Amino acid sequence: MTARLVSNRWLAVVVALVCGAAAMAGGTEAQRGNGPEARLPRLVDLGAGKCIPCRMMMPILEELRCEYPGEFEVVFIDVWENREASARYRIRVIPTQIFLDAEGNELFRHEGFWSKAAILAKWRELGVALTAPEAGSQGGREPGTDSGEE
Repeated sequence: MTARLVSNRWLAVVVALVCGAAAMAGGTEAQRGNGPEARLPRLVDLGAGKCIPCRMMMPILEELRCEYPGEFEVVFIDVWENREASARYRIRVIPTQIFLDAEGNELFRHEGFWSKAAILAKWRELGVALTAPEAGSQGGREPGTDSGEE
């Protein structure tokens, strides 16, 4: 009976992995675009796992990745583990956030910790239309647009 239980658990793990892989491969319509060449703007955060401000950025990056799929990509590069990235991106301070267009051209860069609201505001300023709802937003309103009066 124990062997059967172990076998059923492995089957459940395999099914979960296959379903997860299928969901990731399919993506959303916005992620797929019109063809294999379809690309998204990208936020590249360069930092290090042992850097305190970089670690403070981690939950923000994960929220952005989860809340805005198909609108922009979020990439973290640990420059202490990937030293050539530091030279390639000309990093002076960590963390550094680099905003790239869909073709990979740098649009803007910020050095130091940056809030989620500031990152989203910069994407909008750069002309990226953000349609995904923000978790914890004020009823779907833009931050700072609610005057409290009706």
